[in-house]
Amino acid sequence: MRKKRIAIIGTVGLPASYGGFETLAEHLVDELAGEFDMTVYCTAKKYPKQSRQSYYKGARLKYLPFDANGLQSIIYDSLSILHALFYADVLLVLGVSGGFMLPFVKLFTSKKIIVSIDGIEWKRNKWSKLARWYLWAAEWVAVRYSHADISDNESIQDYTAIRYKTLSHIIEYGADHTLQVKPTQEDRSKYDFVGQPYAFKVCRIEPENNIHVVLEAFSKLPKHKLVLVGNWKNSEYGKTMRETYGRFSNIHLLDPIYNQRELDMLRGNCLVYIHGHSAGGTNPSLVEAMYLGLPVIAYDVTYNRTTTEKKALYFRSADDLVHVIEHTTVACLKRHALSMKTIADRRYTWKQIANRYRYLVLKVLQASGKERIEPTKVISIFSSDYLHQNGMAHLQSPSYFFEKR
Repeated sequence: MRKKRIAIIGTVGLPASYGGFETLAEHLVDELAGEFDMTVYCTAKKYPKQSRQSYYKGARLKYLPFDANGLQSIIYDSLSILHALFYADVLLVLGVSGGFMLPFVKLFTSKKIIVSIDGIEWKRNKWSKLARWYLWAAEWVAVRYSHADISDNESIQDYTAIRYKTLSHIIEYGADHTLQVKPTQEDRSKYDFVGQPYAFKVCRIEPENNIHVVLEAFSKLPKHKLVLVGNWKNSEYGKTMRETYGRFSNIHLLDPIYNQRELDMLRGNCLVYIHGHSAGGTNPSLVEAMYLGLPVIAYDVTYNRTTTEKKALYFRSADDLVHVIEHTTVACLKRHALSMKTIADRRYTWKQIANRYRYLVLKVLQASGKERIEPTKVISIFSSDYLHQNGMAHLQSPSYFFEKR
């Protein structure tokens, strides 16, 4: 009996070196390639021709001449889906860029479709109004025409239940690929702040990640060091932030670091991790910090509270963050660090995550339809009072592009 064939669509590719979906794909291949025949689509632009591999860790790699991100992701995902129709039993689509292809797949083929909607991408301010409209519509189509959809956070599951009357499957991210790294003398020479107390943050430099809030706070805290790693040169926002706050002696703004050991060394030896993301679901950078046993100060939205089980510290403004830092003792930070590590060990390991994907693949191969929620049940579970009391009122609003978080 031949193995069932899975196509993983929507990542930059393997080996992973670009982001959360790529790390997910790599660990799914690690855990599941012995059981399934797996193919991962890769963008040729990120892998020089001389270094491309036909197979990686038992998975077949297929290269397409388009970017996996931005406007070209629509073409990239659509062509990946078309190609996968010739051989795959299950299409695991990460993201919704190619969502408009899925009605044709479902109506005219017997292929099974699993979609991870990747947070609520259309809410991100970085997109133009037209791009946000497309992403909203693509999300609607992807959720409606998939055989199963994945939410990486309970708050995203609430959102899909309210919007689409569908019961999505919660599958988060693993973090046990991160390592506790003891700094060497060379590390200390390169980064003179290592060995001293400092706060750390790594992310894309985008408004949704509240870089301006974090930097404003630390500009008011001259005795507290902040190390922030990100792609400062990729946007006017990033350039403005670096120009405005790069002059502060306690603020270290570093360019992207792709070496996992170096990143883990900087992150793992900080006093506290600052997580500013206000959009999306379960952010890989947050669960990685939790797995390293770091105390977390997170932006106060339901996604982050869900990920940290309401056991982190939270802020909503620069003044909030200043207050938390000035009034939290080291002993308190250590207690929070232990809570974060305990949660991560229980919830965010790749073997657990891969097992959930295995279960879902086998489920859609056997199921005839998609689980849905009756409207009356949605209303009873997610009443207006319930949403407001639990800080989730923003999930109910139908105002689409102008929703407030």
